[in-house]
Amino acid sequence: MTAVADRPTLGSPASALVCRNCGAQFPLGAQHACFECFGPLEIGYDADALARVTRADIEAGPHSLWRYAGLLPVGQNPATRVDSGTGMTPLIRADRLADELGFTAPVWVKDDSANPTHSFKDRVVSVAITAARELGFSRIACASTGNLGNSVAAHAARIGMPSIVFVPSDLEAPKIVQSAIYGGTLVGIEGSYDDVNRLCSELSETDEFESTGFVNVNVRPYYAEGSKTLGFEVAEQLGWRLPAQYVAPMASGSMLTKINKAFKELVAAGLVPSSQWSVFGAQSAGCAPIATAFASGADVVVPVKPTGIAKSLNIGNPADGPYALDAVRGSGGAMAAVGDEEIREGIRLLARTTGVFAETAGGVTVAVLKKLAASGELDTSRETVVFNTGDGLKTIDAVSGGARPTAVIPPTIKGMRAAGLL
Repeated sequence: MTAVADRPTLGSPASALVCRNCGAQFPLGAQHACFECFGPLEIGYDADALARVTRADIEAGPHSLWRYAGLLPVGQNPATRVDSGTGMTPLIRADRLADELGFTAPVWVKDDSANPTHSFKDRVVSVAITAARELGFSRIACASTGNLGNSVAAHAARIGMPSIVFVPSDLEAPKIVQSAIYGGTLVGIEGSYDDVNRLCSELSETDEFESTGFVNVNVRPYYAEGSKTLGFEVAEQLGWRLPAQYVAPMASGSMLTKINKAFKELVAAGLVPSSQWSVFGAQSAGCAPIATAFASGADVVVPVKPTGIAKSLNIGNPADGPYALDAVRGSGGAMAAVGDEEIREGIRLLARTTGVFAETAGGVTVAVLKKLAASGELDTSRETVVFNTGDGLKTIDAVSGGARPTAVIPPTIKGMRAAGLL
């Protein structure tokens, strides 16, 4: 553990770092692995502190994820927040999508492509860099499949903090450009995301990187909490109630589990009525270690070598895989994986029924929604929220081959008629 600072923020509802495997507790700080069993750590909270947060407190807050500061581990002092206006993204009622898939209950799309760098990663980065500042780090870094690197580079540029982003060198070109344009250091690694992540874990233990906060390594417990704001927002946007079920894409599995955690915390704090919800996970067939474990009834997630077009989900050794399995199984939900053509069709289906152009991860989620609805594993009579995590312009090559003008004609009425357009 890098020694940088003590408890991040006076007044934070966070009480300790808690091992997700053995339950051991540690003081708040820059630590991500349990000293007892080497399991992953997450933020534990003072239940009484959470219960003191009211709907009125939240609604009086800024129109960003920081309206939920009373439910987060950092950022209680507005002066320390890294705030780019992330959050409060649209929750779109998708009636045409629901009709096409045979739903009799409402379907909603939580569209996080509306965030500043056009993905949900702005949520986790806002919280992670705020934590890094409060913990005393002077530089920020990450291992990324694209969207996280975009967000880290942008947020660091906004506050003048040096950044270094590590990515697989074969990422989609738009994501490379978006990370590079902010002027930080961008390092392409000849290997998979898992190779990149392993290198970052090693670097975080070196003297040269002692003052560097790696958002998904030594600052990971704080970083992961940013995903909870998706769940908080959905509940608030639905009038302070929870949906009956939700479908989320899975890379590491963290986002799916944190939305589930958010719902539990909202119920425990008395901010929403107690209810039952089901959790559904979506993966690409090119990288589906969690969905494969679910289908086989296994508790162990076996690493795979990622392939396929959904590169933002290509984490072959997902850290939160076992916890995603627990969340889905414990809620009576399901998981599925879909191939590249199904992903492309998912992108097109969402676009033509809602006007939302999703990146490949969103195509995965919509395709799995369709697949599970058709199989009966997902109940079409229950209200459902689908999470779109990024903008289709980030992965435009995935669908560009089938997206062409309907016709190319001369600028005449005759040309319109000849093309069958009149």
